[in-house]
Amino acid sequence: MNNKSNLNNVKLGENVRIYDFVNAYGCEIGDGTKVGTFVEIQKGVKIGKNCKISSHSFLCEGVHIADGVFIGHGVMFTNDMFPRSTNPDGTLQNDGEWTLLETIVEERASIGSGSTILPGLTIGKGAIVGAGSVVTRNVPEFSIVAGNPAKVIRYIQE
Repeated sequence: MNNKSNLNNVKLGENVRIYDFVNAYGCEIGDGTKVGTFVEIQKGVKIGKNCKISSHSFLCEGVHIADGVFIGHGVMFTNDMFPRSTNPDGTLQNDGEWTLLETIVEERASIGSGSTILPGLTIGKGAIVGAGSVVTRNVPEFSIVAGNPAKVIRYIQE
């Protein structure tokens, strides 16, 4: 970690490695986790122990990552099903004027590069999301999903 990273009010575990140009604020990052270059981790995000968050990924408010999770390059999480910039009266929306939907990624799940994860979902324990997938529904434990929308291809044994 160096001074090119922006780490405001971040709770860091032991032996966390954070590379250049990371923007993280108001979040928690567990022991032994590695965060690649050009990642943003917003307030309220919780990342477990021994995770790998690859470069150019976006973890927005409401995302909870369990232990041993792999996030590929350029993975985008979302947290609002109906995002708007303004209220009906034209004023800019503020906190509390939109609906935050939380996303859970369970232990040892892997999300392939370039995937988009819609809000309010759970990616099950040991599941694998194929690169470039758009996840629109919950992903069962120990399944492999891929496509747009992502569908179960098969199940694996841990």
